[in-house]
Amino acid sequence: MVDTTDAARLTRSATSHEPHLARQLSNRHIQLIAIGGAIGTGLFMGSGKTISVAGPSVIFVYMIIGFMLFFVMRAMGELLLSNTRYKSFSDFAGDLLGPWAGFFTGWTYWFCWVVTGIADVIAIAGYARELVPGIPLWIPGVATIAILLLLNLPTVRAFGETEFWFALIKIVAIVALIVTGLVMIVTGFQSDAGPASFTNLWSHGGFFPHEFMGFVAGFQIAVFAFVGIELVGTTAAEAKEPEKTLPRAINAIPVRVLLFYVGALVILMSVTPWTEFRAGHSPFIATFSLAGLGIAATVVNLVVLTSAMSSANSGIYSTSRMVFGLAQEGDAPALFGRLSNRHVPQNALFLTCVLLLSGIVLLYAGKDVGVAFDLVTTVSAVCFMFVWSIILASYLVFRKRRAQLHQSSAFRMPGGRVMVWVVFAFFAFVLWALTTQPDTLTALAITPVWFLVLGAAWLVLRRRPTHQARFAQFQAELAEDREAAARADA
Repeated sequence: MVDTTDAARLTRSATSHEPHLARQLSNRHIQLIAIGGAIGTGLFMGSGKTISVAGPSVIFVYMIIGFMLFFVMRAMGELLLSNTRYKSFSDFAGDLLGPWAGFFTGWTYWFCWVVTGIADVIAIAGYARELVPGIPLWIPGVATIAILLLLNLPTVRAFGETEFWFALIKIVAIVALIVTGLVMIVTGFQSDAGPASFTNLWSHGGFFPHEFMGFVAGFQIAVFAFVGIELVGTTAAEAKEPEKTLPRAINAIPVRVLLFYVGALVILMSVTPWTEFRAGHSPFIATFSLAGLGIAATVVNLVVLTSAMSSANSGIYSTSRMVFGLAQEGDAPALFGRLSNRHVPQNALFLTCVLLLSGIVLLYAGKDVGVAFDLVTTVSAVCFMFVWSIILASYLVFRKRRAQLHQSSAFRMPGGRVMVWVVFAFFAFVLWALTTQPDTLTALAITPVWFLVLGAAWLVLRRRPTHQARFAQFQAELAEDREAAARADA
């Protein structure tokens, strides 16, 4: 049971005059948003590079990443459900770690999705040129941003419906690939590279053809394939029944990873030896073309483009909600804390869409689309790992400060503190992996600039009376939690 002090605190942050987001996302919306978040652009566009550098060991790469992130999502789920007034993980970070954590988490997550959205715009432009040769790259980029803005402006339900169908298209494409590949394997399909067979997984140098360092290199781009897996956490304030929908979405993550990542990769490398894959080319399109399904290959190109649209759509949604929450806490300009008549933070939406236009500049800055894509995806992956780490750190503090809430939780994280430190060790390993290649090392070296900018902004912001009052409230609540823990121990 939660004592009256805890109960009072859970309602303290909400005031009657604050604008509220509308709970319009149903169970089917939440489930498909979760699936869409788990199936990122990196699977369709980045898996060619990952396979080429890691070989069949890429299967284990995706399994390990999915396994580790499942615990991050369980920690996030327990924290969000401990107080349904939390709008997102930025809220519980600020509540448990201090106002600075809410500021850093909210703005970094916003930055993550802006960078990811830029990567998606780059991917969309690249695939649009394959569909319509000679088209100027800026045209599909601008068109994408305009379409997604119009899809997000009406209501949150409009976003939910759009993402529902985007995610469904991705699911159908992956299932179609698996079925087509199985038919090719069973019938002994012959290509220039040899017969389609499961033996292709180990007959071209084994599962670890590039030994350990090749395996390590696979984590670099594969991590980006999972960005957005935490997206379901930003829907908490707009889900109709978060106590039911969030646990269902989070618990299904292992099955989704096995089917959509591991299943698809096993089929891809069984139909075509891993030695035939290369960076910058979608293995999904190559497999359907190999099957002689020319029209299907074109359709898959459209599906890949849709996948990038889905990711960008999610980014526009999540950044607008995050900036809205930051504005309510005084960490962003007040105009971004306003809602339209349909309960949509339209000013925050406009901010994100304007910044996504910078992706069009990147299209002309590098040698090719692939170079620009690799740069921004690495920066994005590092920043997402920071957000995931804050979620885990918040969980550790939650276990210490709100032990009673943890004990009464119906959705406790399995593994507890031990798994938190295991995941932290894994993140340290991934950061080391990013230092092993020149391109990812450059992006890794650039990323701290963002945190320096944030730190400087926070040093200025924290001196404001409103922020000093928030810090004083945090200190008072911390003292209350310590007293409550002492009483419980006694």
